[in-house]
Amino acid sequence: MCKKSALFISGLILFAALTRLLPHAYNFTAIGAVALFGAAWLPKKGWAVAVPLAVPLLALFLSDLILNNLVYASFYDGVQLMTPGFLSIYGAFVLIVLLAIPLFRKVTFPRVLTGALGASAVFFLISNFGVWISSPLYPLTAEGLIMCYTAAIPFFHYTVAGNLVYSAALFGGFAYVTAQHPSLLPALGIASKPKTD
Repeated sequence: MCKKSALFISGLILFAALTRLLPHAYNFTAIGAVALFGAAWLPKKGWAVAVPLAVPLLALFLSDLILNNLVYASFYDGVQLMTPGFLSIYGAFVLIVLLAIPLFRKVTFPRVLTGALGASAVFFLISNFGVWISSPLYPLTAEGLIMCYTAAIPFFHYTVAGNLVYSAALFGGFAYVTAQHPSLLPALGIASKPKTD
């Protein structure tokens, strides 16, 4: 992959991550789609396998930094580098990327749909497990874990909707751009247009 292609894809990822700064319903964000898109299109050979992990996580971190210190600054004392509960949130996205890399050996519509739904489930299970472990609201029992997951159910459909909408925008937009500018494809190491059926 040439530097220009990597910068183009990374730019799309950063732009999508920054949509978190726009008003939105809880969990209706592009971050799950960003993880999937990075896993699908960023280089993955040798040490470059770290790139699909690093780029979406950096985009998540930068958007967290802006949100925590500008939008939600009144909730914190001083500069807030990491979101509370970041280990489970970032851990969920690492797992999403790692699961998506083999899924997107070939990019197709059914795989993008599967990835978006699977990313929603992974994020729900891991992030809410982290809430259960770290929050005094729930006892550290099986009943407490069930209470935590039950309390999170009203937010799950927003996660699914966000992943579906932003995956459609990122993957569909990318397919459109590469169809309009086929010279970008050889630079990506793709012989022909990406399959989105």
